[in-house]
Amino acid sequence: MIVPSHGTILPRMDKMTLSEAEWRDRLSPEQYHVLREAGTERAFTGKYNGNKADGVYYCAGCGAELFDADEKYDSGSGWPSFTAPVDIDAVEEIRDSSHGMIRTEVRCAKCEGHLGHVFPDGPGVNGLRYCMNSASLDFKPRDETA
Repeated sequence: MIVPSHGTILPRMDKMTLSEAEWRDRLSPEQYHVLREAGTERAFTGKYNGNKADGVYYCAGCGAELFDADEKYDSGSGWPSFTAPVDIDAVEEIRDSSHGMIRTEVRCAKCEGHLGHVFPDGPGVNGLRYCMNSASLDFKPRDETA
């Protein structure tokens, strides 16, 4: 359990750990590259970039609920973009200084799979753009999530 300064007790997300062989068996080669090797799919190639259906996006690695379609928007970047995760505890944000730039990597809090990056140029009230890889996500229409 996590007890923040305001005293409310929050449940801690149980971690999911698998061997590299188990991850390779569970994921497609593209999913493995993105989720386990912090890869990036090419812009405008992901199956969810243009998805406008109502529903929920889950981690393709472990099935954790990550983003709601209500928070998805067309950023023009070529990747599915969201203004916020379903719960701030659903993701972990980590400083990423790879490729000669400073960014904030976004990982699934449950399986630590790489999802994408978050940038401070979004339209929502928090001004963030969660720029995710389609290969790291699974989508379920809202009528299938109940």
